[in-house]
Amino acid sequence: MNTPTRNNDGGRTGRFIPTYEALAHDIKGLGVDAVFGLMSDDTAMFAVEIDTIGIQFLGARHENSAIAMAEGYAATSGRLGIAIIGRGPAAANGLHAAVSASRTGAKVLIVYGEAPVGGGEPNGIGPDYKAFDARGVMAAAGLQSFFPTSPQAARTALADAIAVAMRGNVVTLHLPTDVQLAEIEVWADDQPMAMPASRPGAAARSQGIDTAIRVLATSQRPLIIAGMGAHRADAGPTLEALAERLGALLITTARGKDMFRGNPNNLDIIGSFSHSMARRHVAQADCVVAFGAALNFLTMSFGHSLPPVPLIQVDLVRNNIGRYCDADVGLVGDAKTVAEQLLAALPARTDAEKPFHAPEVRRAIAEFDISSDFQSAHTARTVDPRSLAMELNKLLPADRNLVYDAGNFLGVVPYFSAPGPGHFKMTNEFASIGLGFGTALGVAKARPGATTVLVIGDGGFVMTMSELDTVAREDLPMVVILMNDCAYGAELHLLRMHQRPVAKSLFPDVDFAPIAQAFGFEVATIRTMDDLAAAAPLLKDPQGPVFLDCKINADIAAPFMSEFAAFEQRDR
Repeated sequence: MNTPTRNNDGGRTGRFIPTYEALAHDIKGLGVDAVFGLMSDDTAMFAVEIDTIGIQFLGARHENSAIAMAEGYAATSGRLGIAIIGRGPAAANGLHAAVSASRTGAKVLIVYGEAPVGGGEPNGIGPDYKAFDARGVMAAAGLQSFFPTSPQAARTALADAIAVAMRGNVVTLHLPTDVQLAEIEVWADDQPMAMPASRPGAAARSQGIDTAIRVLATSQRPLIIAGMGAHRADAGPTLEALAERLGALLITTARGKDMFRGNPNNLDIIGSFSHSMARRHVAQADCVVAFGAALNFLTMSFGHSLPPVPLIQVDLVRNNIGRYCDADVGLVGDAKTVAEQLLAALPARTDAEKPFHAPEVRRAIAEFDISSDFQSAHTARTVDPRSLAMELNKLLPADRNLVYDAGNFLGVVPYFSAPGPGHFKMTNEFASIGLGFGTALGVAKARPGATTVLVIGDGGFVMTMSELDTVAREDLPMVVILMNDCAYGAELHLLRMHQRPVAKSLFPDVDFAPIAQAFGFEVATIRTMDDLAAAAPLLKDPQGPVFLDCKINADIAAPFMSEFAAFEQRDR
């Protein structure tokens, strides 16, 4: 209950309200219109206040999903994603998603309940079943955390935490229950908290640009790689112009997928998700320029995707340059800004000086059919996941968001397209399964006008199938494509490669469609391509949630599985 209004000697009008109410209004003042979470007794008052004052509180069924929702929303919208969960077991439950989110570069604030500051009396009643060293755990997990112990400190910590989060970090704020309930004085003329302004794109040093220009001057077949950093910098059009100036071919990392869709120089994805045509042309490159790309083992096909040629790496973060592979020239700066610097400094080239733009190269790119890379391997009761993905690519609405959980089924990534990298989301930053469902829910909230398609394996789905309820309860548009190989697919193929028994990686052939139907989904079970054709009307213009239990051939391993096996054997 609010304490009555009072005036001070200066004529200002003030009143006392619970701290949780002040914090909720601080968040609303930032323009936040959605918060995600899973209510607990130590955050219930705060969560309800959030919803009461007009910020939609979207509740998940598991803390991991709640945090993944906030990350998916932040990654898709570019706005601040906020998750509110409880302390103790809730914090432990959500640690998986918190660590994973911290590796994405998304703007996320996770608010936890915390034990009362005045707790811990030596002769008090007990025990505290929720006791949990959140400070130690968060520090060990590498998360920056704020632990305020007074009402005013809580408001200050909220502002500080948001400022850090808006720089592309996951930050945690821990609110003791007695601090949340304590009253704090607020004034009618208080200025609302301001959302931190974004920083302008940083330019690279002129000396570095000059060095890169000299390297590029000797190159006839340059290759430009664009990653998520290039997407976040909105560098796509500038990189296309740079490719025209240089005579370069364009390619992206998996997370930058479809950035150059429709461009005649586009080779699609590099590395473990690459197709044969791209690999042939990448092998001919005599210089590589990477913009905002981590160059991790999947991008580099465990060290084999790029020829041994000069590598120029552009990244906003100095420590990312040369982090996973050696770079010959490092340019620290914003991807778009550095691309503009290079574009301004590079002299024009004649058509003869651009062999990668020759008609025969353009024709090879335009006429390439990815289905030529494989022969469909359907069985009597399962479909080839690659053929399935290619047909789904035709049937699903073009305006879509694609969100992937993790597992062997990621081998279908090259066969699905999206409008661009802002519509494409992978969730394997922690090499884990089970985060795709929550992430897709957040993406659907951030972009409700497009159909959100979740592609998930049966292992990750069974972990998170309770979120079927969240889809229906929160009325979020979604199509769930269950890639069901009745196995932990990655482990199945790993065991086979080591000639070990696979029985423990296999599961019964369960029909999950009736379960989804009970939650209000339109459903179909897909065992043949004819089954998929019959389900096509569900996918053309989904008016409600749709669930397809797609029984896929478990014998088909993703290409990265063999690359991983070869890498493991390198020193044996």
